[in-house]
Amino acid sequence: MYKRFSLLIGLSVFIFIILSGCSQDKDTSVSTDDHDLTSVSFVLEWTPNTNHTGIYVAKEKGFFEEEGLDVDIMLPGEVGSNQLIATGKADFGVSVQEHLTIARNEGLPLVSVASIIQHNTAGYASDVEKEITEPADFEGKRFGAVGNDLEKAMMKTIMEENGADFSTVEFTNIGDSDFFAAIKRDIDFSLVYQGWTGIEAELRDVDLNMVYLTDFSKKLDYYTPLIATSEEMIDEDPDTVRAFVHAAVKGYEYAIDHPEEAAAILIDEEPDLDPELVKASQEWLSPRYQDDADQFGIQEKERWKQVSDFMVENDIIDEGIDVDQSFTNEFLPTK
Repeated sequence: MYKRFSLLIGLSVFIFIILSGCSQDKDTSVSTDDHDLTSVSFVLEWTPNTNHTGIYVAKEKGFFEEEGLDVDIMLPGEVGSNQLIATGKADFGVSVQEHLTIARNEGLPLVSVASIIQHNTAGYASDVEKEITEPADFEGKRFGAVGNDLEKAMMKTIMEENGADFSTVEFTNIGDSDFFAAIKRDIDFSLVYQGWTGIEAELRDVDLNMVYLTDFSKKLDYYTPLIATSEEMIDEDPDTVRAFVHAAVKGYEYAIDHPEEAAAILIDEEPDLDPELVKASQEWLSPRYQDDADQFGIQEKERWKQVSDFMVENDIIDEGIDVDQSFTNEFLPTK
């Protein structure tokens, strides 16, 4: 969620084959005093944050155990979550719709089984003194980039749809540099998530303007982040997929209803996090997990097709993906 679109996307065929070939059979059960649990792994896409709270809640509250699961939460390391899921190194994990779309176009058999946040909360952030409040204000400004074609396509789309000249924007590669240092020294604006960097700015008393993507282009309303698994996992063990999704949904629903307690659970499990930031972020994010959807985790075909079409139009992928194979609502609890 909060890493500004700088995760590695895609995977070469060679690496895919090597990783697949190196996978080994896992012991998938663990004994407890009362019964055996099925061991499954869940990989984060970045460092722990409030995007992941529902998973930590589900584990601490015993929701996974109630479904017969013992869940190991993993960090991705140098290999991204998409690659670990696709090659069987992780059973489930966090992804984002835009990167999963690219991965499927490259042949990785990933499937989204639930959205975590219903609407894209990303926006272009700038110091209020820059007076950047709409896409037209990007003209002639320095954008803090991570260096990929997707961010250029996003910028081009949002500017052209709103009558602004994309060619005048200066892209300055800042990689993973600290946003707050870069915005004072090197750039005029950059892409961040309000739920983390925006909240951190408020805690630092840094006044930012936010130009939210979804306010200016429907095409950029991604499911970001989401819970993904592999086609193989769905085909070979649908009961475990259903059990995992049911428990995860229960965890996020708890975080929606109890943001303060959910934040405390995340802080207890990840003590290196800034408690003040986690609490404030969770309060802001909890009502946005489900937002205007009928239930937590639900996804719409139209949104998936919209993103696929956007990426074809901008040469991010060479052809549209089969959206019916890219996501499913079948494992969500019946309401």
